[in-house]
Amino acid sequence: MCATALAFATPVALADEIPLAPGHRLVDHYQGAPATPRPVPGEAPDRHPYLAPNGRSGMHADGAGSGTHPHPGPLGRAPRVTSEKIAPLGGECATVTFDTAGRLLTVCGTFSGFLLKLLDPGTLDTLAEYRLPQRSSTVEAITRLDFEKIFKDTSGGAYFYLDQRDRVVLADSRQHILRIAHSQGADGSWKFTVEDDWDLTPLVPHDCVGWTNLFPSGVCDPVTSVMPDWDGRIWWVTRLGRVGTVDPATGALRAVRLDGEEIQNSFSVAEDGVSIVSDHALYSFRADADGTPRIRWRQTYDRGTGTKPGSVNQGSGTTPDLFGTREDYVAITDNADDRMNVLVYRRGADVAETERLVCRVPVFRPGASTTDNSLISWGDSLIVENNYGYENPATLTFGRSVTGGVTRIDVRPDGSGCDTVWESDVRSPSTVPKLSTVNGLLYFYEKEPSALGIDAWYLTAVDFRTGQRVFRRLTGTGVAYDNNWAPITLGPDGTAYVGVFNGIVAVRDEA
Repeated sequence: MCATALAFATPVALADEIPLAPGHRLVDHYQGAPATPRPVPGEAPDRHPYLAPNGRSGMHADGAGSGTHPHPGPLGRAPRVTSEKIAPLGGECATVTFDTAGRLLTVCGTFSGFLLKLLDPGTLDTLAEYRLPQRSSTVEAITRLDFEKIFKDTSGGAYFYLDQRDRVVLADSRQHILRIAHSQGADGSWKFTVEDDWDLTPLVPHDCVGWTNLFPSGVCDPVTSVMPDWDGRIWWVTRLGRVGTVDPATGALRAVRLDGEEIQNSFSVAEDGVSIVSDHALYSFRADADGTPRIRWRQTYDRGTGTKPGSVNQGSGTTPDLFGTREDYVAITDNADDRMNVLVYRRGADVAETERLVCRVPVFRPGASTTDNSLISWGDSLIVENNYGYENPATLTFGRSVTGGVTRIDVRPDGSGCDTVWESDVRSPSTVPKLSTVNGLLYFYEKEPSALGIDAWYLTAVDFRTGQRVFRRLTGTGVAYDNNWAPITLGPDGTAYVGVFNGIVAVRDEA
């Protein structure tokens, strides 16, 4: 471990609204009616001792990956939209977390590198900024004119988490894990400080494309995601199947390799272990006394015969969900050729192999079924959306959209199987949706096909109980408002934030 104390002060910047593309006057800005809050009964996932409170800590809201927030999202009462443009091309702010005072901490992707930003929750003004190194996929895209590499790259800090002390923990494109704090000076200005820097390159191949290394001869294995376990050990996974840990106290590194397997999703953690899905199998891990990851159990699934349009690779597109009111379950989706299945397993280490699978439920239309986003889980319920047909921001230009669809599935109270509760025609091309457990609304980022060729994007609220669309609010028109795999995040003050191609959008009730 190399501990550092480097301060990076930045000036305050004014929010720059993302411009609307032509056609915004020809589409409805609001449809539906305001909702009445109806909390959904159930218990939230256990608070992770090394993460910020549930709903504030990462892309999937908590350690269990539930995709639920204990905050009220917009109810549709005269909702107002504001935005901040981060860069002329790119600039998407994907994962959004919230410090103790409700300020936003987010990583925004630009062509010159990722930017860690501290944003004012009301104005979206930048309070502080720290520049992360450029990803090799960006250099490859520019030098080889293959921009698909960017859109299928989940490394470089996009998956980060906020810890229990309001510090950002991420893996950058140099295969280093950084722990970064933020603080305010006597003059009122904010700064980021790198408190810890753990170098993974002794265990991770790092001959990556860069401006000074355009034709590497070795292997580059980007770090996909990081998360802490219940003992405070930091786990990390790489695209080429490495699973490792860092002991924050000593800097000791340990790793194992899942030979021939790829990891492009984040992972989830509960007190009983770490759940990781590769493009071949679902795993449950624990760490040995020295930190070495140890497989508790492994479950293969139907990975299909190829990568579907709407998937990053040939495998599950979901971060595992850890849930269940009576039993401990873990859920993912597979990549079956005709219809993707939602899979629910019992996650105990002593479960017999023949008893592990609870259900396999096919979802969406034959030949048009995939997701590359995590499920929402609450109680014994799961929500899954269909991303089939979305690949990058150019996919849905000129009024095009995806097949779409959202389904709710419930595990039966006796654990004997699962049932489909409702199906919706909402077209949410690529967002990580969220549920407000205090108002009972699911939030999606919707785009309908347009005969006029207008690309109109909406924040859409759906009733968790019935699957009925309650209201939707236009956020903007044009490719700049495409969320391109970024999640919806519900803030402590009831604002819904969405990372979009050119920055970030906020939707909040005014009435």
